[in-house]
Amino acid sequence: MHNLIITTVQTNLHWEDKNANLQMLEEKIGHLNGGQVVVLPEMFSTGFSMQPEKMAETMDGPTVNWMRSIASNKNIVLTGSLIIQENDKYFNRLIWMLPNGQCGHYDKRHLFAFAGEDKHYSPGNKRLIVSIGGWRILMLTCYDLRFPVWSRQQIKGGEPEYDAIIYVANWPERRSHAWKSLLVARAIENQCFIVGVNRDISTHILEGALLENIRQKLPFLADADRFSII
Repeated sequence: MHNLIITTVQTNLHWEDKNANLQMLEEKIGHLNGGQVVVLPEMFSTGFSMQPEKMAETMDGPTVNWMRSIASNKNIVLTGSLIIQENDKYFNRLIWMLPNGQCGHYDKRHLFAFAGEDKHYSPGNKRLIVSIGGWRILMLTCYDLRFPVWSRQQIKGGEPEYDAIIYVANWPERRSHAWKSLLVARAIENQCFIVGVNRDISTHILEGALLENIRQKLPFLADADRFSII
């Protein structure tokens, strides 16, 4: 694996104001130099809204098309979650948008019942592992962080499933200790890099040689329990 450059755009959002958020984010992304993957927060166009009937779009809607335009113009992969309506259901959907306009998506599995998310959105049932520059990345969303089985590394064909996890989030400040602690725990138990995007722009280089060296020196994954997610 070569090194992978990831930029996280962590920022306060304008509550349920799509135009203001997209304009603000476009300006921030426009000032970036270089980088391969740019990560936006959870529900980056609206904030963590419980009004999907008012805020939802389709996969052909303006925000997905905005992502497609930005990814193409900046020649980056752009990712973040937004509210999507599909087949009379609403999803907190993470989009992985490539510069060529193609995209993958992941629907948030663990809905935050404490805030009523489960009353307004449908859960996903399938993980998304994407590939870029020889890296395999598991894409997850916010509350998923508290449920380690959903992110647990598996060995397939003698190799780990993935090399990094990206969590896009809207995690509250009063639970920042849990956020930081669980991010570290997921990195240790899965022997991978973790990118947690919450609310400051920062750029990080994930070093492939460092990851491979750690896995060779400390081959803990070979002793992991075998399991399946159903």
